[in-house]
Amino acid sequence: MSLIRPFRALRPTSDRAAEILAPPYDVLSSAEARQRAKDKPWSFLHISKPEIDLDPAIDPHDQAVYAKAAENLKRMTAAGVLIRDPKPCYYVYRLTWRDRRQTGLAAAASIADYASNRIRKHELTTPVKEDDRVRQIEAVNAQTGPVMIAYPPAPHVDALLGRAATRSPDVDVTADDGVRHQLWVVDDPDTIAALTRAVDALPQLYIADGHHRSAAAARVAQARGAGASHFLAVLFPHHEMTILDYNRVIRDLNGRTADELLAALRERFAIAPSDEPVRPAAASEFGMVLAGRWHRLALRPDLVPADDPIGRLPITLLARNVIEPLFGIDDPRTDKRIDFVGGGRGLAELARRVASGEMAVAFALHPTRMVDLMAVADAGGIMPPKSTWFEPKLADGMVNHVLD
Repeated sequence: MSLIRPFRALRPTSDRAAEILAPPYDVLSSAEARQRAKDKPWSFLHISKPEIDLDPAIDPHDQAVYAKAAENLKRMTAAGVLIRDPKPCYYVYRLTWRDRRQTGLAAAASIADYASNRIRKHELTTPVKEDDRVRQIEAVNAQTGPVMIAYPPAPHVDALLGRAATRSPDVDVTADDGVRHQLWVVDDPDTIAALTRAVDALPQLYIADGHHRSAAAARVAQARGAGASHFLAVLFPHHEMTILDYNRVIRDLNGRTADELLAALRERFAIAPSDEPVRPAAASEFGMVLAGRWHRLALRPDLVPADDPIGRLPITLLARNVIEPLFGIDDPRTDKRIDFVGGGRGLAELARRVASGEMAVAFALHPTRMVDLMAVADAGGIMPPKSTWFEPKLADGMVNHVLD
């Protein structure tokens, strides 16, 4: 069985794509989704966040929510705003954001290769989130959220994708966040065969974003058998992908004053006050907002492990040298004293949350590097929670994988 195969995508018609494409289901709250979909009957949020069409008090995991998703998908298909291609195709999906462009391949990826770790993971999943995606897939009989995957250096794959994207795109939409989404349908048998061979020659792939979606697809496959043997994915060259910083804010100083915290930090860090927001230049460097002022923290070199792919991550260095020993926060998944701020919100958001009194201190981190993510996955390791924030994100609704 090959690593990927073409599939018959259920996708927007070109003239309705701008009305349909929506942010990923897991980046909006129910309230935010309800507002975004207001007066937009064809927004994909009616499928990915179907609770917006029900009583606001409803539990998003209520069975009625999943039934509503199926009803809305059926409605949009019957209206012809979503169509299914008559034969299996690949789809070149390009994201353009600010001055960066990444060109990927939408395909059905092998769950057998996911199970054997040829498609590699780097995050743990939670049962509640997995269960939610399983119920969604079962309700609509389709995978409606693509898994973002990185592939290792492969100039031949890059070239095939580039050639397939030379004509006018079949879909071309710029979302309200400024991200441009373009799609090219690849239905030429020779190009399909060449892409299948080229990807199958790769030693492994890496899940970047979408661990719950892929895990849910694997569970559905186990229950259904051959009819659900693949999951929806978009494969990008790793060197084109962008990981932003994923920063930390903490509610209190764990019984210390600001001066006492600085004194404790000086045992492991060189500290320099800054009149400007601090954007770290290396994994062992951090920005800190404390008592209304920015500081630059540089970790002692002897505290940075050289041969440990997890130990040298920015978040691991911060956790082991600051968050755990000084704040007593051992499990950031459950401790309510810590929160996470995606880099897309900017450094000003860190200063704002401290200035408001909501948080006592904030730490800015250097972004995790793709090569480190891949090294962790190759070693069979698990990265700390909230280690990566990928931008731009794939749109929900661009391509959907119906389970036959």
